[in-house]
Order: sequence, then C-alpha cells, then structure tokens
Amino acid sequence: MIYEIRTYTLRTGAVPEFEERYEKRLPARLKHSKLGAFWHTDFGPLNQVIHVYPYDDLDHRTKVRAALAADRERNALPGGQDLIVAQEAEIMIPAPFMRPLGSRDYGTGNFYEMRIYTYPAGALPQVLEAWSKAVPAREELSPLAACWTSELGGLNKFIHVWPYKSSVERDRIRAESRGPGRAWPPQSGVRPLRQENKLLIPASFSPVR
Repeated sequence: MIYEIRTYTLRTGAVPEFEERYEKRLPARLKHSKLGAFWHTDFGPLNQVIHVYPYDDLDHRTKVRAALAADRERNALPGGQDLIVAQEAEIMIPAPFMRPLGSRDYGTGNFYEMRIYTYPAGALPQVLEAWSKAVPAREELSPLAACWTSELGGLNKFIHVWPYKSSVERDRIRAESRGPGRAWPPQSGVRPLRQENKLLIPASFSPVR
C-alpha cells in the first residue's frame, strides 16, 4: 500500500470555503477510491489543508486519477483551484509497524500532531529499526495514527502522526514518554537534519476524526 499526501496552501481565510466545496464533491470522489484523512492546520504553517488517499500501488493511483479527470459529475461541481496558493503531492510508504490509517477508532474531538523529520540520505532503515522497537511501549500512552517514509516528492522524510484530545493531554503524554523506564524518543544513532510539526484539525467529513 502507498499513501498520497497532498498539501494545499490556501489564500488567507479560505479554509472553510475550500472544505465546504470539497465536501460537496466528496461523494463523487469516493466512487473512485476511499479517503484516508482530511485535516487543516491550526499551528505550524497556517491556511493549509492536507488530505491523504491510500492506494494499492502507483498503478492504482494512475487509474483513479484518470477516472477522476473523466468524471463529469464531479468536475461539474466547483473545485478549489481559485483558492489555492501552492500545492505539494508526496507518495509515502507506511512504516512496517504502522496500522492502516483509519483501522482504529480514536473517537471524535481530536487534534492530530504531525511531525516531519528529514534525515541524511541512507539513514531511514536505521531510524525504522529503532522505532519498530520503541513504538509498542509508546503506544501504551497514546496511539500512533500514521508513520510514513517518503518515496516520491521530498526525499528522506519521516512523518509520524499522533491523536490527542487536548493540548494538556499532549503535554502530559509527551512528559510521561520521557519518564523513568521509558525509551522515548527512539535512539537510532542518527539525528534528523530538519524537524517541523503541525497541529491538525480534522474536517467534519474526515474518516479520521
């Protein structure tokens, strides 16, 4: 399985309108393949929406994209092109320990922290090995929603996503994860070259809420 992550930077204040239009077009989109998640940023780069679609492989994605281009019903509805300032698409590979996105119910009222690390070339296998050993104990505190490495787009990226009920819960869990007897964050022996994080709010129609 692969995941396509599309990030759209919108005009200031355009997120509500973009999501409204997207929701109206979504039933026609779901005839072709399922939606994994849809978020907008609350902290980090503002005025961004991020949507995630899983595909069997690149061939599956190509066929879906072709079908979408020919879908008159969907294309007759207003899209959001006039609201977009910039866009980025990346193909991501799930980490071996990642459960499929949406396979667990986190309830509603969550926000999601997406942390994006860029590592030196060739370091990701070492990072994945360290994380595979540490994630089970970390998930005793809160679940891992997603973990990907980049395949196409920005290379050498490692992305992990965690749901929380509140900023207070996030701070508490992060403090506990670093407490005595805890091996977090995973020690892979290699440091990322770059780190960023985004706090994400799910859209009302997002499968991951």
